Formats: sequence, C-alpha cells, structure tokens
Amino acid sequence: MIRIDGLKKNYGNYTALENIDLELLNGEFIAILGPSGCGKTTLLRLLAGFMKPTEGTISIDDEIAASSSKLVPPEKRNISMVFQSFALWPHMTVEEHIRFPLKHHRFGKTNAKEEQEKRVSEALEMVGLSHLKDRYPAELSGGQKQRVALARAIVPKPSLLLMDEPLSALDAELRMEMRREIGAIHRKMGTTIIYVTHDQGEALAMADRIVVMNHGKIEQIGTPESIYNTPQSVFVSTFVGKGNLIKGEWVNEDKFIPADFPAVSWTDIGIAKEIKAQNLYPVRPEQWKLGEVDQNQMTGIVQFAQFQGNEIHYSIQSGEEMINVYASVFEKRFLPGDSVSLKIYTGTAQKAVLVGSR
Repeated sequence: MIRIDGLKKNYGNYTALENIDLELLNGEFIAILGPSGCGKTTLLRLLAGFMKPTEGTISIDDEIAASSSKLVPPEKRNISMVFQSFALWPHMTVEEHIRFPLKHHRFGKTNAKEEQEKRVSEALEMVGLSHLKDRYPAELSGGQKQRVALARAIVPKPSLLLMDEPLSALDAELRMEMRREIGAIHRKMGTTIIYVTHDQGEALAMADRIVVMNHGKIEQIGTPESIYNTPQSVFVSTFVGKGNLIKGEWVNEDKFIPADFPAVSWTDIGIAKEIKAQNLYPVRPEQWKLGEVDQNQMTGIVQFAQFQGNEIHYSIQSGEEMINVYASVFEKRFLPGDSVSLKIYTGTAQKAVLVGSR
C-alpha cells in the first residue's frame, strides 16, 4: 500500500503540488488526470524517488520512502517506469531490452538462464512481440516500440508500475489497442499501476479510480463512473466529459431555474454544493433530448450539426449560452437554423426519464 500525506513540492517561489493526500491499494490501477501544468508528472516523479518533497511524506508498505529529510532512491524501490518517449537503446534488440532488467534490476534480477528465458518469453508473448525479438528499435513502428518499453517494465515483476503519458505519441487506433494491452497485463499481473494522462478517455476506460488534478491540487478522487456522473467541482464537470454549465438560479436545495426561462425548472439530480453555490447546473452533452419548440422547455437555435457516425454533435445557441448536444443518429435530425427545445435526461441507460418542467 502507498500512502501520501500532506505532500507539497515547491520550485523556488512556484508551488507545483500542495496538500496532496492519497492512499493507493495494492493491485489498484490509478489514473492521475489533469491538464498540462497541473502537477501530475511532478507527483509521479516524487513517487518514483527522483526528488524529495518540500513537505509531507510518501510511505510504501508502512515505511517512509520520501520526506523533506529522507529519500529512498529509485533503484532501492521495487518499481518500473514507462515513459512517453519509449527510451529505447538503438544498439539493442527487442529481446535484449527485455532481458536487461533481469540482469540489473535490484528486485527483479535473476542469474538463472532458464528463468531469464522463461520470463523474457512470457513478456514477449504478453505484448505480442515474440516474432520481432531480434529486431532493433529503428526497425519498429511506434506501437511496437511502446510494447517493448512496456515489456521491459513488467518483466522484473515490480510492485509498482509508473506510466507517464505512455500513449500520447501514438495515433488514435494504436492508443485504443494499447489500452486493451495494458488493461490485460494489469489483470494478469495484479501490479499496482499509477498512470499519468491528460486524456480523459484513457482514464475513464482503464482506471479503477481517477485522481483529477488542477493547479497542483486534487479536485476529486473516485471511480470513473462517479467522476463522470457526479462531478464535485466546476472544473471536473467541464474537464471530464466536457459538460455544459447552465447559468440560472437555485431557488432552494432541489429546484433550479435556468436563466431567461422562468417557466422552466429542473430538479436536483445529485449536483455538488460547490456547483450549486455558483448557481450553475451541469449537463452532459448526451443528457439532452432535442425536440420541437415547446414554450414550457428551454429552447435554442441550432448553429452547427456534425455527423459523427453513431451520433450527431449539435451546437445550439440558447440565450447567451452555446450548448453542446450529442444525439443519436436514429433520433429526429435537425439542421442549422432550426429552433428546438432542450429537455434533460436523467437516470440510467436502462431507464431514462426526463427532468420535467413546472
């Protein structure tokens, strides 16, 4: 188990991390999600042992690994790391890369030739590179290079695997494929994984829990479902899922009246107090139901309609708000210039209901 208490990191007068508290269970897949400059890579570097925190502690299995006065270096921690840049050596073959940790990793080192052969073979098979074991990095595609880096990281069987935006250099199709590979490896090995990313799709698809960060602080920690469906701050509601923040007024704890539509009211569907305090109502693009103009509903004018295969993405001007709506291609189609009403779906996918008007 890894425990982070009151972690802070300063670079001169700049505070990169402030008051970070986090507990990671053995075997958990944790995604650290946030925009560039939010502190997620700094947190990863502290967990790796590359530097000391300014304040606070990092404990691994109840022993302090880092504090302002103590630092257990990376080579004395049972960890591996996968970098965005692959970090492969041009003079070594795929097989030599994967064998390297078995010769030099403090915790994964083994001198038994048969054991080395077995573990290298298992790692190659896990990442689907058995047929390319004699190739050099210059002879590999981007996706193959990332598989080599991944196999090299997992072959010593670390207790903690750190991944710093490992898929950002790959194209969209390869990213989807590698997500499946990493997920399968995690299920098979049970290693604790901390995965840094700015891609919400990766975090939602792969993680057991997500840590959303902004300006060096943790905004919210939770399962992908709780982060997406019940954001606890304005930042989380817009960064994860690109939600619409509708302005208006909370008349009381459970009734919201959108601006410019006094005849409309929406009920509370579990909206956080912080968001309510700013008189906002978050709505995901897929929560909207478009229909013909109804004066008892919020209305707007379609500005753009983009075909996206199984969805139509609409941009709708409603008063001063530009609202994003994702609608199924099987629903009634609207064109730019059409006037529409906007209702809100709530509930589960199996049983959706509409937030009614008063």
